[in-house]
Amino acid sequence: MQHPYEKIPLNTAGFVLAAFIIGLHLWMLLKQDDAIDYLQKFSRNYVAGVIFMTIGLIWFWLIVMPKGYNPIQMELNDFNKAKPLLLIIVPVGGYFVITQMKEFLAVRGLGLVCLMAAAPLLAAAWQEPHPCKFLIPLYAYAMIIKGILWVSMPYMFRDAVSWATATKGRFKMLTIGGLSYGVAVLVCSFAFWG
Repeated sequence: MQHPYEKIPLNTAGFVLAAFIIGLHLWMLLKQDDAIDYLQKFSRNYVAGVIFMTIGLIWFWLIVMPKGYNPIQMELNDFNKAKPLLLIIVPVGGYFVITQMKEFLAVRGLGLVCLMAAAPLLAAAWQEPHPCKFLIPLYAYAMIIKGILWVSMPYMFRDAVSWATATKGRFKMLTIGGLSYGVAVLVCSFAFWG
């Protein structure tokens, strides 16, 4: 039986991804000063940390729930026996992470959401024959790498933001690059993946 992630059409995944990328980069391009200020302060934004961490933990918790309780639960093969334990550890551990690990919580939460969001993107592109479908897995794998780094070494986000915002020209160039990627995904969603 197919997992719900595997039923996501490639063009739908493309439209959602393109909307996210284009929206984010348009904001960064049109409100450059506000975007730079927000990104530089994001690492210490505790409210954003609570929101992202909560979303990521609930998403993971839904995936490890036993079969039949929700549509997105996944088989963990050799780790299926650990599911009852994970159902307890995830909320308890999440509570302690949110209340006790306040340093870089926003980056860790964003990293967790990136890890969780990569799965539906990869599933949508799995075994699809369409041209340029690599745009979605490429972005998803970048999310996975960033997610792992941000969860385990959150200071790397701060360092990357410092480098990207060192000059307005560099920030604008990176923003235009990201916007172009989003437009390419949108074009492919209409032209090839429909």
